Amino acid sequence: MKQFLWATLLLALSLPAQAQSQAGPCEKNSQYDYDGASSLGADAPLTIAAVLHEIRRASPETRAASLEIMARAADAEQAGRPLNPVLSIELEEFAGSGALSGFNEAETTLGLEQTLRLGGKRQRAQISARALTALASAECAVILRETELQGAILFYDYVHALNDAALLDTAAETAEQLADTVRKRVAAGAAPPPEQIRAESAAATAQASASFAKGLVEERRYELASLWGEPNPLFRLAEARDPVTDAMLMGETQFTHPELDRASASENALRAAIDVERAAAIPDITVSAGFRRFESTGDSALVAGVSVPLPLFDRNRGATRAAEIRAKAGQINKVAVEARLRARQRSAVAAVTSARQRLTILEDTVLPSAVAAYEASTQGYAAGKFDLTTTFDARNALLEAQRSVLNAKHSLRVETARLKSLIGAAPFSGE
Repeated sequence: MKQFLWATLLLALSLPAQAQSQAGPCEKNSQYDYDGASSLGADAPLTIAAVLHEIRRASPETRAASLEIMARAADAEQAGRPLNPVLSIELEEFAGSGALSGFNEAETTLGLEQTLRLGGKRQRAQISARALTALASAECAVILRETELQGAILFYDYVHALNDAALLDTAAETAEQLADTVRKRVAAGAAPPPEQIRAESAAATAQASASFAKGLVEERRYELASLWGEPNPLFRLAEARDPVTDAMLMGETQFTHPELDRASASENALRAAIDVERAAAIPDITVSAGFRRFESTGDSALVAGVSVPLPLFDRNRGATRAAEIRAKAGQINKVAVEARLRARQRSAVAAVTSARQRLTILEDTVLPSAVAAYEASTQGYAAGKFDLTTTFDARNALLEAQRSVLNAKHSLRVETARLKSLIGAAPFSGE
């Protein structure tokens, strides 16, 4: 009996061991690679291309989504693995009373049992897992596109803050120059002293506005750098070209948006789930075979068996029906996503058109008139032809016109970025 038990143990140890499964290589797009080093410096001006490069390289949200792709690829590999066999040792008729005491009358059975998954369960499970991997990839692309658009908007916010701070700084200098003119007129007796107080107060207010604008620049800078996880950004300058919207962008274009790809991938995954549930309705077969030894006679014999569950009460119909309903919902969602994207495209085209028209009017009509009015008022005040109120009004109107132009440029850049992001045009095409 002892020799038999040792032989059984050696047999179990001699079975080929299953190597630990390792996740198959998940080929990531280069935009998900992370080397931990930023290429942005303090000298070169920041550009939209550099911002998108940093987001593609180091965005925490995108990196996390890419890891989910790798995880689901590992799930797909695991889904293709067959079930492990079961080794069993069974001792009967031992340690009893009378003749059954000890092991002299014992029966020892060494068996091996294997469940066979029928109906293509393993293949269908792997197909479903691969469909979920494709869905994770599509979801990652959506996250990346959304983060890229957010980065573009924050970049243009930063550029706008820089330009506005420079404008207000110039306005503060202009206000100080006007205050000097008023001081000279008061000293010459050509203007009452209260005008000097008023001019100096206006100059101080302009300086305060300029200081506040500089603080806003810093806020925008840190907010932008946080998109790629940079706590101490080095960049200080930024450069943005005026957006160009050609006829192709402004028309009805055929495009593939990540959200549409995600809807298609979701529909495919839901359809694959139907096949998994249909296969689950087919019972699996368990086969067993073994070796039995009779200690009383020293004889031995083979044993074998087959077991299969009877699908009398559960044929997985409910789960299959649920999967079919979800697949139908996936079809509806895909159509809705496409319609929503088309509506967003038309809305974006209208927003770009409106923003460009506004900028054209401000640059061609409003700003030149404001400049001419301010120059005339300052010259007239210095000559004693106009009062200080007229000069202040002209200066405020000029500053308002200049800031309106900056706001219009900012709006046009942002709306153009939204449109390009929507249709996948450069720089959101990866170019």
